[in-house]
Amino acid sequence: MQLKRTMSTFHPIFAACLIGTFLFSASAAAEPESMPLWSGDAPGETAELGPERTQPLRNEKPTPIIRLTDVTKPMITVYRPEKQDPARSVVIVAPGGGYNILAYNHEGSEICEWLNSIGVTAVLLKYRVPRRPDVEPHAVPLLDAQRAVRTVRANAEKWNIDSDKIGMLGFSAGGHLTVMTGVHGDDTVAQPADDIDKQSARINFMIPIYPAYLLNKETQQLETSIKVDKDFPPAFIAITYDDAERAVGAAQLLIAMKSVNVPCELHVYRNGGHGYGMRPTGNAVAQWPKLCQDWMLASGLLTK
Repeated sequence: MQLKRTMSTFHPIFAACLIGTFLFSASAAAEPESMPLWSGDAPGETAELGPERTQPLRNEKPTPIIRLTDVTKPMITVYRPEKQDPARSVVIVAPGGGYNILAYNHEGSEICEWLNSIGVTAVLLKYRVPRRPDVEPHAVPLLDAQRAVRTVRANAEKWNIDSDKIGMLGFSAGGHLTVMTGVHGDDTVAQPADDIDKQSARINFMIPIYPAYLLNKETQQLETSIKVDKDFPPAFIAITYDDAERAVGAAQLLIAMKSVNVPCELHVYRNGGHGYGMRPTGNAVAQWPKLCQDWMLASGLLTK
């Protein structure tokens, strides 16, 4: 798809997420639908973990943050809007948490509800955490993200979405996972287990919000694992100047995308730190959802 160019099984945790809905619940057409990414064991597993669990809630207003860990069975949850925008875009949402936990509501379900409120189908990705031994932190989550993209594409007709308008939005480590999914869009499955594995894993656009792990601190350049070429997906990025070295990583990604003429819109706010999701903070960075909506409209991913 050529985007319009702009500026550079039901899990119990879901019930808890519903408690945290705060602005957008009226926009949901039906109960979100959860499903495992694989019918059997997920591939690439290198660890034996205990049962999936939540860490103690962080008592942050207006709703405590749910932190999910020991995930061995990756899943997606599909949120369908009551009034779908005619563009029929879909966004896969990847919560952050340092590849150790998933901030499952404030960087997950709440974002899906917002996307529904603007007419966009959302797919919440529960990828495997914590980090697995002897592999890169993103290696196993990337398998889950690619499977999620393929699953969405395979269900495009059923879910009434445009298979050429599949995007990914991630926070912090989830933002890094979003970028790596963009890097590895042409990966194929050597021995497909089913027809889903035969689908493309390419995302058509991406929305990394305060993405982590983009910068090599020694060279002050992009990590060498982040290969940007002309087929890299267009991006909307939001971050703050005071978010450690992460703002430099976002700027380096913009430079790399500009060098191959791939559209990128980067917003760097003065302050706000890290890990705010889209909850009101009193800082200007809280405006990023509206600017993201404007970018989607200008890019042909929304019509209104």
